[in-house]
Amino acid sequence: MNTHSRNRLALAGALVSVATLALAGCGSSDPLEEEGAGEETTGASDAIVVGSQAYYSNEIIAEIYAQALEGAGYAVDRQLNIGQRDAYLPSLEDGEIDLFPEYSGSLLQQAYDPETEARTPDDVYAALVAALPDGLTALEQSTASDQDSYTVTAAFAEEYGLEEIGDLADVDVPLTLGGPAELEERPYGPDGVASVYGVDVGFSATGDTTVEELLAGTINVANVFTADPRIETDDLVPLADPDGLFLASNVVPIASSDIADEIAEVIDPVSEALTPEGLVALNVQSTVDQESPADIASAWLEENELD
Repeated sequence: MNTHSRNRLALAGALVSVATLALAGCGSSDPLEEEGAGEETTGASDAIVVGSQAYYSNEIIAEIYAQALEGAGYAVDRQLNIGQRDAYLPSLEDGEIDLFPEYSGSLLQQAYDPETEARTPDDVYAALVAALPDGLTALEQSTASDQDSYTVTAAFAEEYGLEEIGDLADVDVPLTLGGPAELEERPYGPDGVASVYGVDVGFSATGDTTVEELLAGTINVANVFTADPRIETDDLVPLADPDGLFLASNVVPIASSDIADEIAEVIDPVSEALTPEGLVALNVQSTVDQESPADIASAWLEENELD
């Protein structure tokens, strides 16, 4: 809600209060109490509504946004753990929710452009900005992401000097990619990595045991999400994807256009500070250390001098 809208609401609230007092006459024993109640109601309408998915990682990011805004003097109403995209997107588009942490490629492909050919972070972000409906604005995206990756153990990466997916072409042992069974036929499966990077891999359908198979050496490349806490706890290395084998899904705040410019000065620095490794560490604090999203967010903001 922009400043003009809030002023109009405040004026309307004041007029209603005056009319109510006039009608009540001497019937109110404490007019000041009535006036205070009216001001409290108006204040609640000014709160920025921050939402989140029913997903621990997304809730942590939403809590970071909420606490950053509160630290800047804004009133915040939290509506966390709403559900998945089909549950919360209508409320976001209707303006019932003002700010939501999203994932660029996932949102673009699932909600607005199923046939998108954008793949790299910058191209996906530009396509998302163009595709968002009136009333929604994408603030600055983070380098942190939650997307598919080709991941190896730190020992394997060190042994062969691996930093990017293309570096796998220089590995002198047979490569076996592990992941869900459907990965074999997906555009970023064995055929995709051969086409984009010239890397030949075998395939093993490892399902829910993919990380365990990677650690055991049954496979040497694994399809793992980039925000998976096991990247930190099991010393794994997601390989960079400069040529866009995967659809980039960077963390991006989606805001109501009415307040986007106003809150950007608070939220954009948060996005700048949130790194891929940092998001993994936050998830470890949730899943391993069992800390609350509020405590995780508070400590992160303090550590990054954003509180």
